[in-house]
Amino acid sequence: MSYFTSSHGSGSSWTAKQNKLFEKALAVHDKDTPDRWQNVAKAVGGKSAEEVKRHYDRLVEDLVYIESGQAPLPNYKPSASNGRGLGEEPRARVLAEHDVLSTSFRAYEELKAAMK
Repeated sequence: MSYFTSSHGSGSSWTAKQNKLFEKALAVHDKDTPDRWQNVAKAVGGKSAEEVKRHYDRLVEDLVYIESGQAPLPNYKPSASNGRGLGEEPRARVLAEHDVLSTSFRAYEELKAAMK
């Protein structure tokens, strides 16, 4: 299960709000923070240290997968056009995915910098 689908998959589910809190907590509690995963779990709320560590590991796996160029581009079917070639529903999905990916990419860049 990937980071991006874990909020919709079985097991521990993550809301969009929890994902946002998780990403913000990662920026505050870097790899040198004592009790990092406990602190991140406390910032997220409703998750154990083990759950946030597992979520982090999935994020790293997904970002490596995306950066390697192996992630397929979304294939949206055309619907009623908004004048830009996308209907409102696909356009909203693209914008939502862009927001998630942008936030995740920033978190990835921070992870990469922290690993150096």
